[in-house]
Amino acid sequence: MLKKGKRLLIAGLAVGAMVLGGNAMAQEQQKGLISIIVNDTSNPYWFTEGRIARETAEEMGYSANVSAHKGDTNAESRQVDTAITNQAKAIILDPANADGSVGAVKKAVNAGIPVFVVNAEINQQGLAKAQLVSNNAQGAALGAQQWIEVVGDSARYVELKGAPSDNNAATRSNGYQTVLTQYPDLELVASDVGNWDRTQGYNKTQSMLQANPDVQGVISGNDEMALGAIAALRESGRLSEVVVGGFDGSPDAVEAVKAGDMAYTVLQPVAIFSKRAVELADQFIRTGETGMDSEKQLFDCMLITQDNVDQVTSPFVLEQ
Repeated sequence: MLKKGKRLLIAGLAVGAMVLGGNAMAQEQQKGLISIIVNDTSNPYWFTEGRIARETAEEMGYSANVSAHKGDTNAESRQVDTAITNQAKAIILDPANADGSVGAVKKAVNAGIPVFVVNAEINQQGLAKAQLVSNNAQGAALGAQQWIEVVGDSARYVELKGAPSDNNAATRSNGYQTVLTQYPDLELVASDVGNWDRTQGYNKTQSMLQANPDVQGVISGNDEMALGAIAALRESGRLSEVVVGGFDGSPDAVEAVKAGDMAYTVLQPVAIFSKRAVELADQFIRTGETGMDSEKQLFDCMLITQDNVDQVTSPFVLEQ
């Protein structure tokens, strides 16, 4: 049996450990809140964006929450108001609108909360502490070149475009056309806006197929619209005759590439820049500086085809 003095010593050490543990937890809680605002968590790309940012913040000792504006600048503005009310230490924002989100960012900055923009840009420099986005022009060129490899340099095709409010939509479309217009026998017979949405991609593809039943290719601004196009082509019995290309590297798109339904997808490193945004936020909170040479940083994309799809074990994450 332990003597009374030893029992007291052990009990004292245990209490001390509990106090130290409690102090460590309190210190973590004192680091405060990082508010993460994304577009739409029902989309696997934006879900990953929010999840990685939240997990990174929590690993660094912050509390974190994720909200989604679904492209609505009014909802986005309310979510920024909530972050201000909750005295967030920083906001990680995937903006709803390149122009329309500027006001919400200004509101946060005026409240003393640094904003770190991810995925989509805002059309004003000097407000956000950083804008971290995929190199959409580079990714679009990769996708268009691969699309030509599969469809050939003579074909009639249609294009599905993303939301006009998002600069990424125009950047990708322009990147496609920069490559495709070099081939005079490629004919763009129709294009339509699918707003990054699978159902809209399906409906718009159906309409374009009815007007142009002899198309041989679909090039899409993201995977969700491309997957909608695949559903429309399968329904019409034409999937095996039409080349479909996507952009994002979503899990469903990777499976479609494996199945041979999609020719390729362009993988955006969303997990990498989402994590990096939180790391920069932490650095700024601690030091008042990001250490970046410029506000905007581009992250190169990677092509996923049937040649390398079996090596893609974690869609959206290039580090693993």
